Amino acid sequence: MIRNVVTFHYTLRDTAGQVLDASIGGEPVSFLEGASQIVEGLEEGLRGLNAGVKAKVGVPAAKGYGERDESQVQRVLKALLPVEGDIKPGDQFRAGADAFAPIVTVRGVEGDELLLDANHPLAGVDLEFEVEVVAVRAATEKECEHGHAHDVAGCCSGPGECGSSGGDHNHGAAKEGGDCGKPDCGYKN
Repeated sequence: MIRNVVTFHYTLRDTAGQVLDASIGGEPVSFLEGASQIVEGLEEGLRGLNAGVKAKVGVPAAKGYGERDESQVQRVLKALLPVEGDIKPGDQFRAGADAFAPIVTVRGVEGDELLLDANHPLAGVDLEFEVEVVAVRAATEKECEHGHAHDVAGCCSGPGECGSSGGDHNHGAAKEGGDCGKPDCGYKN
C-alpha cells in the first residue's frame, strides 16, 4: 500500500459553530497516513482528497477524542500533586513529573482535595472540520520507517532522499550526528 503525506489547513468547530482551533494564519499540518497522528475521523475524511480541495468533515466524538469516561474523574489530595500555589477550576497541569503523565483539568476544589478530570477536553464532543488540502505526496521510505512525516521545508519531502537526487544530507540537523528534530524519530546522521 502506498502511503501519502497529506498537508492541510483546518478550522475546527464544535457543533454549535464555536471555533475551537485553526491553522489558518500559521503553518499547515502534515501527517503520514496510517500513523495515527490526527484523529481517526479526520484522517478518514481526508483520505483520497487531492491538493486544492476544500471540504467539511464531521467527526463524531467516538472517532475524535473519544467519549467521556467518568472513571477518569477522581478526587485527589492536593498535597500528592506536583503543583503549588492557588489552584482553581479550569486549571490544567501534568499529573506527575514523568513526561508521559496525563494532563488533567481541575473540575473542583474542596478543601485539601481536587476533583481532577483526565479526559481530553474534547472528549464527548462531536467535531466539525473545514479543511483545505494544500499538498498530497507519496511518503518516503524513511518516513514510513519512522512513522511520521518529515519537515516539509526541505528535509525528506521530495523525490529521492530529502528532496535531492541522493548524496549526503543533514536530515534537518544542525551538525553531524544530529537528528531530524522529531523526538521519536531515531534518525541519526
